[in-house]
Amino acid sequence: MFGVVPKSIWNKLNPADDNNMCSWALRCLLIEDGEKLILIDNGMGDKQDAKFFGHYYLHGDDTLDKSLARHGFHRDDITDVILTHLHFDHCGGSIMRQGDKLVPAFKNATFWSNEYHWDVAIDPNDREKASFLKENILPIQQSGQLKFIKHPFFEPGEPARWIAYPPTENKLSPFDKDISLDFVSGHTNCMMIPHIQYKGRTIVFVADLLPSISHLPIPYIMAYDMQPLTSMHEKMIFLKDALAKNYILFFEHDPLIECCIIQQTEKGIRQKETFKLSEIG
Repeated sequence: MFGVVPKSIWNKLNPADDNNMCSWALRCLLIEDGEKLILIDNGMGDKQDAKFFGHYYLHGDDTLDKSLARHGFHRDDITDVILTHLHFDHCGGSIMRQGDKLVPAFKNATFWSNEYHWDVAIDPNDREKASFLKENILPIQQSGQLKFIKHPFFEPGEPARWIAYPPTENKLSPFDKDISLDFVSGHTNCMMIPHIQYKGRTIVFVADLLPSISHLPIPYIMAYDMQPLTSMHEKMIFLKDALAKNYILFFEHDPLIECCIIQQTEKGIRQKETFKLSEIG
């Protein structure tokens, strides 16, 4: 999870257990926007076999259904699912087993991806293919519920190239002005980073650009990243932008911390305050 950073350093941030494994969250974000109920990412799901889940030592009793019910919702209420990218821990909950069929878990929702990332996911390279599981991905398209978001720099059919974290004016969205999207390509090709306007603030769902607060230092990037130098460059540009605009960072994988704002220190950009989303005034 920390790439080339020595364990003697990162183990102080997120201590490993006897299996040399760390605890991580699969935190999603639910947005009420008028008549829309928008879910960003949806975790691993539960359709894989025991052998698959045995690799991950799942613990705790949180589920997406319980979380939705706690706020008075059901999965059938979801109108849109934004998939930041199609690695199994971000989109596995999109599809469920219904008898011998694989069907969308959100039957009334539109699923949003982009064609440049989709193409990588359905024809993955050897290094990344263990993260792209066809049973999580292809049934979305087969259901007719998939739509693609246009990338601001590419035309349909054009191969996606890496372009640094784009400036604010290039954010796109199929939604209203309160939800917009940026694209980064260090972790995987054309991962989407949602920006949400809320109570006069901008909340950024940082996905795997910054899996946790411990990944704020520029060299702290995951070994899963396809283009590590690109990840570092994108993270540096994003953090400067986030600092200047006082963004709230929402962490998908941090086991303890939901949100933070950042500050400049002698050691670089670091957290200033940490808090729960519900505490935003």
